[in-house]
Amino acid sequence: MDFRQVEAFRSVMLTRSMTLSAAALHTSQPNVSRLIARLQAEAGFRLFQRVGLRLVPTPEAEALYVEVQRSFAGLGAIEAAAAAIREQGSGGLRIGASAALSIGVLPAAIRLFRKRRPDVAIKVNTSDSPTVCKWVAAGQCDFGLVSLAPDMPELSIELLHREHGLCIVPAGHRLANKRRVKAADLEGEAFISLGPGDLARAQIDAAFNPDRRRLNLETPYASTICTMVGMGLGVSVVNPMVLRWLQLPDVVSIPFSPKVEFRCYRVRAAHRLEQALAREFMQDVGAVFARGK
Repeated sequence: MDFRQVEAFRSVMLTRSMTLSAAALHTSQPNVSRLIARLQAEAGFRLFQRVGLRLVPTPEAEALYVEVQRSFAGLGAIEAAAAAIREQGSGGLRIGASAALSIGVLPAAIRLFRKRRPDVAIKVNTSDSPTVCKWVAAGQCDFGLVSLAPDMPELSIELLHREHGLCIVPAGHRLANKRRVKAADLEGEAFISLGPGDLARAQIDAAFNPDRRRLNLETPYASTICTMVGMGLGVSVVNPMVLRWLQLPDVVSIPFSPKVEFRCYRVRAAHRLEQALAREFMQDVGAVFARGK
């Protein structure tokens, strides 16, 4: 027996007509008759009898139909599962992200993704970049968006975006109207710094004479730095992406020299194949970066 024979048998049982079955199966009536004849020969018993103009199944055919329906019910469940995976992914998306990227880029990408995939379950975990990379390597997240990508053989790393940092000062500050701020301009100012271990932190530190910078306040989160600057607690150099999304009225941003580069990487486990939905989501991340908001 093959699937085409069983499919033809099921259709004839439902329609009680070779002609209607042929139309439903997009084939010819003689072909349906041949499939039924082959199935009958292989089964070893008669399946249908003509009673006047009607096609009547034999008791043996009725018994066989019960088993066929069970098989098709299982096939229907498989088709439903395939549709659910196609629409919602294999368990949804588990995303890890550093704090700076969780503020604006990630929510904006989710908003775009939701327009097409409203029912996909999404779980977002936020921490520092090294922790997010460990989550991805361990399989706890499908992929991660990070500012710093350590050299880990377990990870596949892709640079998504880079921008130069901006100096931020409180509104009304003596430097607020400058077209460009140099590191020397910030000498004597209370400087709020990113935490140690950040790539941008190292670049910022290298721009200053350590003996002339008042560095007595630090935090790993750029959003916290921006809020502190707005409250007049100091000045800083931060990722422009964070500024765009926070839109703090009491913070003024100014190009900074020397240039400090902030980066965004996508990391995923090197030994795992990527979900189709994850690839689709990354297109939305790219769209957010492309339009800047």
